[in-house]
Parts: sequence; structure tokens; C-alpha cells
Amino acid sequence: MSVEIEHKPKTYQPDEGDQERFSHYVPKAQIVESAVTGKAVTALCGKKWVPSRDPERFPVCPECKRIKAEGAGGE
Repeated sequence: MSVEIEHKPKTYQPDEGDQERFSHYVPKAQIVESAVTGKAVTALCGKKWVPSRDPERFPVCPECKRIKAEGAGGE
């Protein structure tokens, strides 16, 4: 008995969870407040979360990068 296995390459489909794969730009005051209070921060792209991972381990969010480049970053 022989079995054929068909391999189909997966194509990348961005979805809501993709924001978890990036580091994001956040105003410094929010980062300090979050470190002290545990309050969620809001990135330039709109993502909200409580920072807990090392942002150096992830690529920068393309939307945050675009917004910051346009000068709307507001540090």
C-alpha cells in the first residue's frame, strides 16, 4: 500500500495576531508609567498591551515605523 502526500506551500496571510510578532513605538512616558503601574500602553499603530518582552528580539512594526517617519510619533 502506498500513500501519496501532497505538499502545498503556505502563503503568508497577515491577520490580527501579526502585531504580536513586532516591537512597537510607544511614547516614553507611557513606558515608564506601565513599568510602575502595570497599565497597558498604546503603540503608534494602535496596538494596546502591557509590555513584558524584550523589544530588541523582534522587528519593528511597519505601521509604527511609517507613522514615526511621517513625524506623528509624539514622544
